[in-house]
Amino acid sequence: MSKSTAAARYAQALFELAVKHGQTDQIEEDLRTVRQVFTQTPELSQLLQSPKWSKDQKKQLIGKSFSGISQHVLNTMYILVDRRRNNEMVELADEYINRALNARGTAVAHVSSATKLSDADKEAISASFAPKVGKQRLDIHNHVDSALLGGIRIRIGNRIFDGTLRNKLNRLERELKR
Repeated sequence: MSKSTAAARYAQALFELAVKHGQTDQIEEDLRTVRQVFTQTPELSQLLQSPKWSKDQKKQLIGKSFSGISQHVLNTMYILVDRRRNNEMVELADEYINRALNARGTAVAHVSSATKLSDADKEAISASFAPKVGKQRLDIHNHVDSALLGGIRIRIGNRIFDGTLRNKLNRLERELKR
């Protein structure tokens, strides 16, 4: 989750612009690409932080690197370069994606399980837990954790639902010690 107020403001402005032009989904996809490139290529962030490069050179690099994305996203990235906030591009993408998901009534759920979840399992979890967090559906990211004996652990925002066998055994142990 983003800690930057500036990234949140830029994301809000970009989201309002996207809604006005009916491009929320397209811009969300573009920002997912931007986030992926920046997280997988730390050298790009380092180049954009370098004082040896002028703002114009940095903008040219962004323009060439992200030539297929929306002009609104490119312009926002150029503004971040102009204002020396290039280090906040990933946070801006995260903030925008969260706003787009919230607008659709969706929340991201990180589900840890002992085995890979099937699509039917994901749908059942979404149907069960989405109303508990006030959403219509969940976008489930499954993490296989072989240390879990069974059951699942779900993290939605700052809420955790722990239905793992390990957790149940720990609770039983505490109760028996009383």
